[in-house]
Amino acid sequence: MAYKYISKAWEKPEASFVKDLMWQRLIQWRKQPAIVRIEKPTRLDRAHKLGYKAKQGFVLARTRIRRGGLNRPRPRSGRKPRRMGSAKYKPSKSFRLIAEGRCARRFPNLEVLNSYWVGEDGRHKWFEIIMVDPAHPVIKADSDLNWVCKNENRRRVFRGLTSAGKKVRGLR
Repeated sequence: MAYKYISKAWEKPEASFVKDLMWQRLIQWRKQPAIVRIEKPTRLDRAHKLGYKAKQGFVLARTRIRRGGLNRPRPRSGRKPRRMGSAKYKPSKSFRLIAEGRCARRFPNLEVLNSYWVGEDGRHKWFEIIMVDPAHPVIKADSDLNWVCKNENRRRVFRGLTSAGKKVRGLR
């Protein structure tokens, strides 16, 4: 029952108590490193929907991503200004997928299960990444999750097999 109220509040953060909470949290999060391991999910309802369980073998990390487009280096030789092609480039991956990839590189022994948005300001976006330890005996014993332990599911985030990866590839 509580999950319903949590998810309702997070649907429109600016119109609920989440706005004040986020304001305080973002002040702290800006001072932290770009990738921080955390104990509990910020959005409990979302984490549970995406496969998180409060048991051994699960690891959560909050990742900060710099917002904005990409700038290409300006061509050396002559062009018309409009043919320079240095601005308005968009990344082909979503910020969420970039965040998942960075977490996977930081924790090479863990497998990315899923991720969700937790906050943003003018300069950054924050995502929480749910990761699983495929070598952990508790995960191996869990019949819902032991597919992660198979070799063909290694490094799935880099092959676009997470939810964010499938969305970017147009499989939604």
